[in-house]
Amino acid sequence: MSSEPKQRIFSGVQPTGQPHLGNYLGAFRNWARLQSDYDAIYCIVDLHAMTVEYNPADLEAARIDTARVLLALGIDPERSLLYTQSQVSGHAELAWILSTLMPMGVLNRMTQFKDKTTAGHASNLGLYSYPVLMAADILLHRANLVPVGDDQRQHLEVTRDVAERFNNRFGEVFPIPEAYIPETSARVMSLTDPTAKMSKSHSQPKASISILDDPDVIRKRIKSAVTDSDPVVRYDTQAKPGISNLLEIMAACTDRSIDDLVEEYADGGYGPFKMAVAEAVVEELAPVKAAYNALKNGDVREVLRESGRKARELSVGYQAEVYKAVGIKGY
Repeated sequence: MSSEPKQRIFSGVQPTGQPHLGNYLGAFRNWARLQSDYDAIYCIVDLHAMTVEYNPADLEAARIDTARVLLALGIDPERSLLYTQSQVSGHAELAWILSTLMPMGVLNRMTQFKDKTTAGHASNLGLYSYPVLMAADILLHRANLVPVGDDQRQHLEVTRDVAERFNNRFGEVFPIPEAYIPETSARVMSLTDPTAKMSKSHSQPKASISILDDPDVIRKRIKSAVTDSDPVVRYDTQAKPGISNLLEIMAACTDRSIDDLVEEYADGGYGPFKMAVAEAVVEELAPVKAAYNALKNGDVREVLRESGRKARELSVGYQAEVYKAVGIKGY
């Protein structure tokens, strides 16, 4: 048996609304699987959630509910750390140090700030410097790998860049994190606009499926999913984006290939195919909802307290290394 230490993998999620099917199939399901092969750290990034307007009471409830969902999905506190960002002061402390190395030109090029402000969110320093805090999240615990989607690659490149700047100036302190690309993940699109990704912030409820939705809601939303007038089931993201999206969803939920599904449902019409997709989603999410309902908020808080304590202990030693490198020593 190899004695090589496991690589550390870090990922974070904002506590902003119920995770949807796209979150689950694209990321969260893999988070549970990664625990077997990696030293996994999962963080509910509540400080990031403060960069847009929010209600304090709602944020507190969302933090607990997000942790409850992640535990229901299979995150095991015996094998992983699961805590909230605000529990560990090292996130904000390291972000300040990294901000002194971050060129303004890099932040000016970030698309998230432009997207958020264009969408109507207030322009503020926290939103502008969001990538610096994200870099601190990853580097604080010396993560080797970060699961990323297409929309997060720019942030990871900023993290790699600032880590290299720090190491070049103060010595080799941070490993340069790499992107982790899962072997299996689905890119789930909106049910009302299959050319756009599924999003929990979409104005139309029918556009997405929450992982905690009732089976009848799931069936209705897939039944009403936008498709096209050609009744042949085939995979073509340009000509048939709606059907292609449903094929990807069903393939991810059943572990069957898209070619296999096309062969079975090609000529049966959209109605029976949508019914089959809906039942596959219902079956996939049923254990998650059952586990979620079995958890009590008090138990979730206890998990966060214990994981937060462990994360603080871990971060203190790492931050001491950073302080020493930059010329700030404890007394």
